[in-house]
Formats: sequence, C-alpha cells, structure tokens
Amino acid sequence: MEAESERQLADPPVTWQEHWLPRFINVTWQYSKATYGDAFGPDPRIYSIHHAGRHGGGHAGYYVSPIHDYHNVSDCGLDTWREGNTLARELPAHEIGHSVESANNGVHGSPAYEIWGDSKWAEFYIYDLYTALGMDREAKGVYRRFTGNTDDFPRRRTRWFRDWFYPLWRDCGQAQVMNRFFLELARHFPRDSGGTYTRRMNWGEYVHFTSGAAAADMSGQAARAFGWPREWARQLEHAREQFPGITY
Repeated sequence: MEAESERQLADPPVTWQEHWLPRFINVTWQYSKATYGDAFGPDPRIYSIHHAGRHGGGHAGYYVSPIHDYHNVSDCGLDTWREGNTLARELPAHEIGHSVESANNGVHGSPAYEIWGDSKWAEFYIYDLYTALGMDREAKGVYRRFTGNTDDFPRRRTRWFRDWFYPLWRDCGQAQVMNRFFLELARHFPRDSGGTYTRRMNWGEYVHFTSGAAAADMSGQAARAFGWPREWARQLEHAREQFPGITY
C-alpha cells in the first residue's frame, strides 16, 4: 500500500515562486516614494533583478540610462536568495537606495557621491528602512554592524554611521533630514537643461547643504566625525555665499 501511495503522488513542481522577496521589494519602493517623493522618472516602478549563483554583487540602473532600458533598477546576484540570508534583503535595498540617491525630485545624479562613496548613505537608508518597516531584528543587526564599521575616508578610522549619519537620523527628523537634503540639492545645486547635475560637491558644500537640511550648523559635528581641514572651512564660507538660499 505504501508503494502504491507513492506512485499516485504528482511530481513536485520544477519551480516554486517565493513570495516574501517580491513583497519586500514592493514595500521598500513604496516607502521610498512616500518618504523621498515620487518624482523618480516617468515610470513609477522599480525593477528588481535577482541572479542566483552568478553575477555576484549588485548595481543600480537609472531611468536616464539605456543600460537597463531607461528604468530604475536594482540588479543583484547572490549564491542563494533564501529568506534567512541577510543579504537577500540588504543587497537589493542598497541598490534601491542608489536610485533614491541618484534619481529623486526629477533630477539625475548624486553630487555627494564623491563625499560618502558607495555605501555610507546606503547605511543610513537601510537602517531607516528597516526601522520604518518594523523589521526590528534586522534594524538592530545593521545598527550593530554599521556602528562598528570604520573607513579610511576622509581620514583613517572614520566612523560614518556612528559619528555622522546615525546622529543625523536620531536628532534631525530621521529620514526627513535626507529628504530635505535631496530636495535642497534639486532646488539649488547646478544642473543642466536635461535635469542632470553638472558637478559633484566639495566638503564645504556638503556640510552647508546638510546644515540646511538639519536646520542647524553641522560643521561642529562634521569636525568631530571627520576632522576639519582649513580647506573645508574656506569651502564652507564660499558655499554660504554661493548658495544663500540654504539657511540654518
């Protein structure tokens, strides 16, 4: 009887659609648009591509580029996309954060990219995202990891999250401080007729725009987190003259 019962079972499906990851991408993008505005190009969607066992790592695509057919894209590869793999959420979130960074408010580009590099804004974005979505365990996990991270820019053993982005998040309105930062960039920073920023920021401009977003002079916090070379002080004075619409 046991053998006969086994013969009557249908073959298992060749593929099995997982449901948790599409939902995560969906709520991530919904939260991003609710928080940072919905002016991310003509298509309201984010396209999330997931490779298994090949094309390791990730990259973002933007609506102004033909590389991904003019879509905002998170394109990631992992060995496994199991739910228990922390990178299965964190890697797409990182790349979606680049679309938030580089395609918000109807303008393309990231003037602060040379300042914070590939991953420092992403730490702010991911921690805030997990907190906002009620992913408490994941938020606590990245908080511990990001707090312990050190980088060699702009000086050795800089702690970007612990000494800069987390205090900014905690004390200045959580995600809204970066929403205001991107909004002020779109309003004031140089861009061409096609809506692309024409240059990157220097450190003085970055501190000036962040101070405007925080409604407080952030130069003291910047000095504690990064040091304060004389060149940055000169740049900050020039930025205040060049962008008088940024007030704090």
